[in-house]
Amino acid sequence: MKRMYRMICLVAVLALVLGAALSACSGSSKPTIKDKELNLLCTPQEEWCAGMKAEFEAKYGVTVNYVRMSAGEALARLQAEKDNPSFDIWWGGPVDSFIAAKAAGVLEPYDSPSYKNLIDPAKAKDADNTWAGIYMGSLGFATNTNWLKEHPEAKAPTSWDDLLKPEFKGQVMVAHPSTSGTSYTALATILQIKGEEAGWEYLKQYAGQIAQYTKSGAAPAKFVGLGEAAVAIVFSHDIVNEIENNKAPLTLTFPAEGTGYEIGGVAIVKGAKHMSAAKAWFDWALSPEAQSLGPKYKAYQAPTVKGATASRPELMQVKLINYDFQWAGSNKKAFVEKFTNEIATADNLK
Repeated sequence: MKRMYRMICLVAVLALVLGAALSACSGSSKPTIKDKELNLLCTPQEEWCAGMKAEFEAKYGVTVNYVRMSAGEALARLQAEKDNPSFDIWWGGPVDSFIAAKAAGVLEPYDSPSYKNLIDPAKAKDADNTWAGIYMGSLGFATNTNWLKEHPEAKAPTSWDDLLKPEFKGQVMVAHPSTSGTSYTALATILQIKGEEAGWEYLKQYAGQIAQYTKSGAAPAKFVGLGEAAVAIVFSHDIVNEIENNKAPLTLTFPAEGTGYEIGGVAIVKGAKHMSAAKAWFDWALSPEAQSLGPKYKAYQAPTVKGATASRPELMQVKLINYDFQWAGSNKKAFVEKFTNEIATADNLK
């Protein structure tokens, strides 16, 4: 009887050991998180932020407190709180802003085990491990189809120069680059396509076509869908969201000479008060599981990791410029100040 009891105990122990080993091999084991909460600075749309908060809480049992801000606002907030940060991690928004944040000394390097998941580490990871890419998205134009019917002489723009046509005077909406990463990507795209001298001259003319600047990068598509202007300059995945989920009367086009694109970033805030939870979020953000959640929350950006399938691959199959993220990030402060001081102030944003 005693011998049988010892045999049962031995089998149980072996089962536990084997189970732990299999869990470790499959990568399904959860990290040890000492923190009970996480303070998240979230830049994508509200629905995606709320969805990722709920997913992380359900998976790890950590309470996530988040604030949603556009990329420019997020960068300014981190710089203002440099000595006493209220956030632990920043998730989403073009990495141009993360490069500027790194230069400002507000990000914490982290050697994540999830870097091995990246499809293109050279493009989607900072050399010093201060940020990593979690999604990709291309810039496009959203034109109100009702407006086009009312103006048969006009066509949806298919080049950057089309935005300067007389029929679009006072009919273009875009966010302001001081608050929006989307708008800064558009600004940097124009400067890279045309060169700085010709690019700034173009931007002066472009400013004369603007109906109103918004705070949020995705907002122009919503307003154009409501008929408040004819054309919006927005990331294409946000245009798809407005068309498919909000039934907005919009058509999506791309500039034939090439368009800029974003890599959305994630980074740990320097001085984070909940470091173990921040690292867990960072690792999770670079997993196929997390990057496959976007479409569930009406976010159609392309993933950056192996094992996650793009829900709208055609949005990244358009003509993309060789966008220089390092140059754009390093010059962000100077370019935004030049645009604000010499071309269009950031007063009365919509």
